[in-house]
Amino acid sequence: MDYKIKGYKPEKLFNFFEEISANPRGSSNEKGISDYLVEFAKERNLWVYQDELFNVIIKKPASKDAKNKAPIMLQGHTDMVCEKISSSNHDFTKDGIDIIVKDGIITANGTTLGGDNGAAVALMLAILDDETLSHPDLECVFTTQEETGLGGADHLDKSQINAKTMINLDSEEEGIATVSCAGGMRFTLSKDIVKENKSGTILTVSVDGLLGGHSGMDINKERQNANILLARLINRVISNTDTYVASFNGGSKDNAIPRSSEAKLLIENKEEVNKVEEIVNKLSKEFSEELVPFEPDFVVNVTKEEGETNVLSKEDATNLVSAVYLAPNGVLKRNLKQDGFVVTSLNLGVVSTNDNVAKIVFAPRSSVASLQDDTTDRLYLLARTFGFNCDIAGAYPGWSFKEESPIRDTFIKSYKELFGGDLKIEAIHAGLECGLFSESIEGLDAIAVGPTIRGVHTPDEEIPLDSFERFYELLCDVLKKEANA
Repeated sequence: MDYKIKGYKPEKLFNFFEEISANPRGSSNEKGISDYLVEFAKERNLWVYQDELFNVIIKKPASKDAKNKAPIMLQGHTDMVCEKISSSNHDFTKDGIDIIVKDGIITANGTTLGGDNGAAVALMLAILDDETLSHPDLECVFTTQEETGLGGADHLDKSQINAKTMINLDSEEEGIATVSCAGGMRFTLSKDIVKENKSGTILTVSVDGLLGGHSGMDINKERQNANILLARLINRVISNTDTYVASFNGGSKDNAIPRSSEAKLLIENKEEVNKVEEIVNKLSKEFSEELVPFEPDFVVNVTKEEGETNVLSKEDATNLVSAVYLAPNGVLKRNLKQDGFVVTSLNLGVVSTNDNVAKIVFAPRSSVASLQDDTTDRLYLLARTFGFNCDIAGAYPGWSFKEESPIRDTFIKSYKELFGGDLKIEAIHAGLECGLFSESIEGLDAIAVGPTIRGVHTPDEEIPLDSFERFYELLCDVLKKEANA
């Protein structure tokens, strides 16, 4: 393989990241990367376990100086969020990530990079591969389907794990350790829709160019939701003209703030076409005035053609657009005593009208169970009001803060010695797999850490290579301290 990342140490760490990136590994497409991990272990005569969801555990015996020390679990997920710019032809099911290295930063060519959580996979492989390191017994756990509800971690047979200390490698800012997180789920509204063929003027209207982002980490940044903006526009059109909705599709993941959304509208009466265009143009201008200071690349695109297409019934279209437009979204509850920390949020991630079924998919999150119940009650009410059915999938627990944590103490000490500063300790609103492991392994002492990764869940995702390098140094030092404790 012709590696692009050069000049950073250890070289194997960055080589492994590139090898991982060559494997397509969207959620539920992890067999290739899973088999790669199994082969890696077999080549080094390491104990390896693989289950039917392609979770993998690789165990490495302790170094000679740590034979009697308690084992440590290193953990991360193999899957990635597959997002790309509208002009990209990248096929995530079969294409590896096209990495770009420039000015000390790794990005990808028009797609998500997969640093979330390929960085963790590369870190574990580098440690498993290096026979010079000092460490206790290691249990490296590679989970699947994390980005679609933590399915792999939920399914994994935890009896295969002996460690009572867990270092999760899915935190995304150097110098910060995560010690608590929110729980979440995927909540889907769906209903059958009736379509009929109509002919006339077809307007294709799209909202595009929004920043998007991670529905947990970026929800507090008030980034705009393309689906709700488009619903606002469609509602204005169908409330004031005799216009049909042929389709409404936006967003691709419940846990990614949607950056783009598109609808096809059909106008039978040619005399109303100008009126519809005036409404669309007026709202487009208003959107720009409202958003451009915060969403600099926001744009509304409109194309027009004559033809015929299948359209939703007026009732189905009204119910769908109304449900999207009125849906709660964004930050729902903050803790003002903790600097406005987000306690509860909701992301309206996906709207679709495919296969004669309308769907609206949400990602609710909360660190307080009663407030999560309140959010789901509101969604059930929204569904009843507009005739939708409800389905909950991928529910996962939150992860509670522990007053005493030896592994946290070790990280704080190591960070101070290596870099001269204080490791920041925080809770996050995103979901981590630590909650599922803590729920299954009694007395688990867990921490989540990692190198800096910016723009996760978007095509702007990037990793500063020097951060990746420093974090590996920190992780190795922590393992050495645990070996010699």
